[in-house]
Amino acid sequence: MKSRKFVFGSLLSAGLIAGGLLVAQGPRHPNLMAAQRLTEQAFNKITAAQQANEWDMDGHAARAKDLLDQASRELRAAAAAANRNH
Repeated sequence: MKSRKFVFGSLLSAGLIAGGLLVAQGPRHPNLMAAQRLTEQAFNKITAAQQANEWDMDGHAARAKDLLDQASRELRAAAAAANRNH
């Protein structure tokens, strides 16, 4: 069970990193890039907290990671919209 959650978390983290690279393409958006970087850092810190607490956080940490993934997708969409408008 723990290993499956770890794999899922790793895949989600990889998605956040890939999203950060997408934000960096096209015209530079330093504020969006910084926000993307912070979502990655927050996601990684939550993963570390889950591992330290053996994943027992009543689902709150997993929900926070889901919301960070959603924020990452929105940041990518914002960068794409800004690129289209330039």
